[in-house]
Parts: sequence; structure tokens; C-alpha cells
Amino acid sequence: MNLGGPELIIVLIIILVLFGGAKLPKLARSLGQAQKEFRDGVKEAEELNDE
Repeated sequence: MNLGGPELIIVLIIILVLFGGAKLPKLARSLGQAQKEFRDGVKEAEELNDE
């Protein structure tokens, strides 16, 4: 699925309405932490496969 400019803006507005402005930084921080943990897990799995 490829989102263009107008679609992305609509999705961001919906997210803002659903979560509110105050919760967005916390949500973004949680998503960033989850992404970091996922990358660490992938890296660890690759290291185990190389052994």
C-alpha cells in the first residue's frame, strides 16, 4: 500500500482526532521504542544464523 500526499494528510488528521494532541508524543515514543526493539531482535537473529 503506497500512501500519497493527500492520503497521508487524511490519515494523520484521523490519528490526531482519535488520540488527541497530548497523547501523540507518547504514542510516537512508544512506536520508536518498538521499532528499536524489533531491529535489535532481527539483528540478534541474524547473528545467531551466522554462527
